[in-house]
Order: sequence, then structure tokens, then C-alpha cells
Amino acid sequence: MAYLPDKRALSTKEAAACLGLSPGTLEVWRSKGKGPRFRKHGRRVLYEIADLNSYSDSRIVETIDTAPKLKRDR
Repeated sequence: MAYLPDKRALSTKEAAACLGLSPGTLEVWRSKGKGPRFRKHGRRVLYEIADLNSYSDSRIVETIDTAPKLKRDR
């Protein structure tokens, strides 16, 4: 299968916009080994859309009003 970056991957700038962050934030996170998964092709960094979605989903915070278990305990 051919790798098609325009179909499933975004640049740092595009990924940052998708997550509502600055590109600099993603760059700092990469240097610290944090944030969403990414691919390096030489100097080029690409973020797969599926990885951005997974990362964003992992950041969901449940509240008393949204967590089923917490609603039962009230």
C-alpha cells in the first residue's frame, strides 16, 4: 500500500490546528516524548489523523454529569 500523506497524515502546523494548539506546543511535546504519535521522514514530521483522534479521545475527562458510574453514586 502506498503511503499517501495528503490522505491520512498532517504536518505539524495542520495537526496543531486540528487539536487547537500551537505548532510550538507540538514541537515541545515531541522533544519531551509527549503528545500524539508521529512519524519522522528525515526532517519531516507527520501526524496520522487516526493518531490525533486517539490522542484527543484519551484526553476526555468525565464529570459528575457525564460519567455513568458517578451518576449512580449520587
